[in-house]
Amino acid sequence: MRSLHFLLDTVIEIYIWLVIIQVIMHWLFAFNVINMRNPFVNSIGNGLYRLTEPALVRIRRFLPDLGSLDISPVVLILLLVFARSLLNEYWPTAGY
Repeated sequence: MRSLHFLLDTVIEIYIWLVIIQVIMHWLFAFNVINMRNPFVNSIGNGLYRLTEPALVRIRRFLPDLGSLDISPVVLILLLVFARSLLNEYWPTAGY
């Protein structure tokens, strides 16, 4: 059971980092710091978009329209941290 707990905890942590990296790449693209016409940067951006966008779209449905401010990544990260906390709270014997 420790292995399953460790796997779930690691997957949640990796997904949190993917959301953070996707947000930073979006900012860098928006402020014209990186060029999305570069094939390598474009493939990384598309991969991150495809991994994070399904969860973010579901959250955006419930958030009010704040104009150009998108707080869905913050809400997603908070939900993931909450899920990690629940995992550690209800599975406390699986410490490593």
